[in-house]
Amino acid sequence: MSGDGPSRITRIGSTSTATSGTSTRTRTRYDTSRQTTVIVVGGIRFWRRLSRSVGRAAASVRGTVTPAGWLLVGAALVGLGAGLPLGWIEFVLAGVVAAVLLLCAAPFLFSARAYDVSLALARDRVVAGTEVAAHLRVENVGSGVALPGRVDIPIGAGLIDVPVPVLRKGGVFDEDLSVPALRRGVLEVGPARSVRGDPLGILRREVTWEDVHTLYVHPVTTSIPSTATGFVKDLEGNPSSQVVDSDISFHAIREYSPGDSQRHIHWKSTAKTGTLMVRQYEETRRSRMVIVLASGTEEYANDEEFELAVSAAASLGVRGIRDGRDVSVVVGGEVPEFARRSVRTSRELATVTARTLLDDLAGLDKTERVSPLGDVAGLAVEGHSDVSIGFLVCGSTPTLRMLQHAALAFPADVGVAALICDPTAEPGYRTIGATSVVTIGLLDDLRHILARSAKS
Repeated sequence: MSGDGPSRITRIGSTSTATSGTSTRTRTRYDTSRQTTVIVVGGIRFWRRLSRSVGRAAASVRGTVTPAGWLLVGAALVGLGAGLPLGWIEFVLAGVVAAVLLLCAAPFLFSARAYDVSLALARDRVVAGTEVAAHLRVENVGSGVALPGRVDIPIGAGLIDVPVPVLRKGGVFDEDLSVPALRRGVLEVGPARSVRGDPLGILRREVTWEDVHTLYVHPVTTSIPSTATGFVKDLEGNPSSQVVDSDISFHAIREYSPGDSQRHIHWKSTAKTGTLMVRQYEETRRSRMVIVLASGTEEYANDEEFELAVSAAASLGVRGIRDGRDVSVVVGGEVPEFARRSVRTSRELATVTARTLLDDLAGLDKTERVSPLGDVAGLAVEGHSDVSIGFLVCGSTPTLRMLQHAALAFPADVGVAALICDPTAEPGYRTIGATSVVTIGLLDDLRHILARSAKS
């Protein structure tokens, strides 16, 4: 160490002594700000972990103790807490009874996760008003005997409870179920919940499984023969009044013009006249069926009319698809309230196969803010210029003038039928102008009326 005067050494978190006979003063400085920061951060982390643990414990307790259990907990605390110091025997007795019941209920929660639950449906599509078979399998995968429990299976807004008996280690419980599908819709079956609890309902513990099934409840349909209506044209196409040079339906013979294809030359007529003659054809087009289904709340008097309309549209669409026709089923699209007067929207259902159409119809609901029947018909025609037959399906509230206005959206050479679904009305068939109006009260009325119109 060099220099005449004393040196000053600064250290952090340490001490030193004088050496070599020289008076040395040591000053120690501690970095307290860093230590304070570490303590604060550690405290915050600890508090967060503690809060999460307490929150999970509280949620577990809330999910385990039922209202009856909380009543017993209160009775035990009040009875023992007030009865013992004050010497009130009745309070002590009530507290003891409540505590004993809580202790007796606790063993029923053991092995709550001992179950392995699986649920299988025989089919994922069913017709409304029927049932679908299901199979429930519960296996004890725990290390000991599993006390009796219960498995809850949600089905849409409903619930099926299946009691499970005592299962020894490795034991299996199988149960065949019937899932009701009373109304059209798309139902979520599951997830199954294994529930363990005491017979008095004091304590319970649930374990939810991830197996969820989607069940499509299709609308009821009726069988319509392919020749059941005079509106439905031949599969080969509908002849139009437009004459073209190449198609299927032969029309006439004319003189050859420059640019005509040589393969259309009619050689017999050419030999007779000495002039090149070519064939002319009537333009044909594939038979496209457009079904416009009203989906507004104001277009039906009640839910029964809407269900009948959906079934009627499904019957027509399925018949057309199975006959190989191009089918378009169009419903109104949802429109905001402020734009209902200026915006028209529509939605076309999937008609690739009969099953895809029925799947879409299964999830269809009537709503308040949708485009009315006339606007939807206009959009459907704009999107399908090859339409050859049109059906307007609605309830009893649209007037005949409204139906005629909707029918005017179709071209003049297109057959249009308005199908009114009213369970309280007499079935009938009439013609108003160029529009045929069919009224049905039951779904089978559709088949009978169309069959009669085909024969007439």
